Amino acid sequence: MAVPPALAPFQVPIGPQPPNVAFYSPEPQTLQMKEKVFSLSGDDFSVTTVSGIQVCKVKGKAVSLHDTKKFTDMTNNELFTLKNKTLAIHKSFVGTSPHGHDFEVKGKFSIGTSKSQVLFKNAADGAAIELDVKGDWFDRKASITLGGRPVAEIQRSFANVRQIFGDKQTYFVTVAPNVDLTLIAAICICLDEKENEK
Repeated sequence: MAVPPALAPFQVPIGPQPPNVAFYSPEPQTLQMKEKVFSLSGDDFSVTTVSGIQVCKVKGKAVSLHDTKKFTDMTNNELFTLKNKTLAIHKSFVGTSPHGHDFEVKGKFSIGTSKSQVLFKNAADGAAIELDVKGDWFDRKASITLGGRPVAEIQRSFANVRQIFGDKQTYFVTVAPNVDLTLIAAICICLDEKENEK
């Protein structure tokens, strides 16, 4: 099966986490995400692909002073902690890693659409990276790009998966090869929380 040109692989892996097979795939991957996962329960959950591969765990608490979420690998090693950035004009988040693989998701004001920027130092080559996130988060249709090139596409449905899971709270994120899946999952959680505050 050929890779759609819109999600062609990145030659240099893109993401704040060091490249490894657990978080970066040589093939496009589609993450299965849940809306309002923390506002509904505050429970922990695993980020998985539609094929059932577990990518990481997210541990959150319904009541937390800084609305903190801890991302771990599948053996519970901490990857980063995601927190609301206090005193930011627009809703922003900071991902802080015990290993220095930090990133920031900055919200921008936009009527009718969600716009955010994601800033980090790329682990593979040390480059300063700025991803743009644009779309209609209410309909779960958005794109994440790097210099206009697609990194990930967020959509409400994925082939016939909706019938299988039968859950309107589920949406899907197709990620280009060699992109940090944990970063994309964190961006989705940030956008979901930003939308739920409106």
